[in-house]
Amino acid sequence: MGSINVFSEFLEDLPDTDEPVWVLGECYSVKTEKTELLSDVHSRLWFTYRKKFSPIGGTGPSSDTGWGCMLRCGQMILAQALVCSQLGRAWRWRAEGGQPEEYHRILHCFLDRKDSCYSVHQMAQMGVGEGKSVGEWYGPNTVAQVLKKLALFDDWNSLAVYVSMDNTVVIEDIKTPEQACLHTHGNRATMCPHSQSQSRSDWRPLLLVIPLRLGINHINPVYIQALKECFKIPQSCGVLGGKPNLAYYFIGFVGEELIYLDPHTTQSAVESEAGSGVDDQSYHCLRSPRRMKITNLDPSVALGFFCKSEGDFDSWCNLVQQEIQMKRNLRMFELVENHPPHWPPFVPPTKPEVQTTGAEFIESSDKLFESEEEFEILNV
Repeated sequence: MGSINVFSEFLEDLPDTDEPVWVLGECYSVKTEKTELLSDVHSRLWFTYRKKFSPIGGTGPSSDTGWGCMLRCGQMILAQALVCSQLGRAWRWRAEGGQPEEYHRILHCFLDRKDSCYSVHQMAQMGVGEGKSVGEWYGPNTVAQVLKKLALFDDWNSLAVYVSMDNTVVIEDIKTPEQACLHTHGNRATMCPHSQSQSRSDWRPLLLVIPLRLGINHINPVYIQALKECFKIPQSCGVLGGKPNLAYYFIGFVGEELIYLDPHTTQSAVESEAGSGVDDQSYHCLRSPRRMKITNLDPSVALGFFCKSEGDFDSWCNLVQQEIQMKRNLRMFELVENHPPHWPPFVPPTKPEVQTTGAEFIESSDKLFESEEEFEILNV
């Protein structure tokens, strides 16, 4: 019943403009498609700080307030890929319930418990392998590397996560990893864990993440139009970024402002039994979507794109060449056919052999609380 008030508050908050609003590859008119626009924004899974979950690693923090905002944004970009994969981009959430089984199964992947595939527990502990202590703040690239590893343990979605290196997307590494292994290993191609022939039918749904630095202290204005184009591409899965020590999940833009979901709200962890529905009201942001001027964006970002099929990826490559590379003086990133010979060998990700609990890496709780207080001060 409060929805109507939330809707009207949002509409007043949106600029009264003839400019289109772009949300994850979909275009809306504020004046004629308000309801559809709101429904789209409200349907995105919204992950925030949580408290009162089981301690990470058994003895670590039981809340991620003050340090987990980029992990939550990573969860949001991954959840968007899973929703597109399992339910389709056109799927919409209904507050009254009646969601498909796949929706609840996706939510279960992100619950704040150690056995959920993409929980804050799993992400924080996998981050130890990336040189991050539990309770330490992540940047966009680190969270992308963590998602790439965790996806290997998710047999249900069998999502491939590709994180680009050095501002370069290598088509060969994505489409035919065995060829990339051959080029980079030379005669040692047989050692490559993925050197078996990959047929066209072996394509797995792809989350493509491109970590970039688009300036020194602020985004260089020369990249702004290209960044906007990313939200227009049908394969858009959003952008990780924000301001120093404040991570946001950007889902679109209107005019010169970015639209984002903000994880900086602390809610209690949700309990749910395996196989049951999840009380999902707190996983959708029904208040006004936040907006910020593009020029205030921190230059460190990670672009996200989801390609369910190989045809989607081919289409994405064509659009990037036309809209982002040919029309710009300064390219945001490079798209190349073959693995550069001077790069280290391409090795497709494989499951880590040993999984640590992460508990032995957690610093003393006193030090943890000190760092949380620092971040809270930064977040004020």
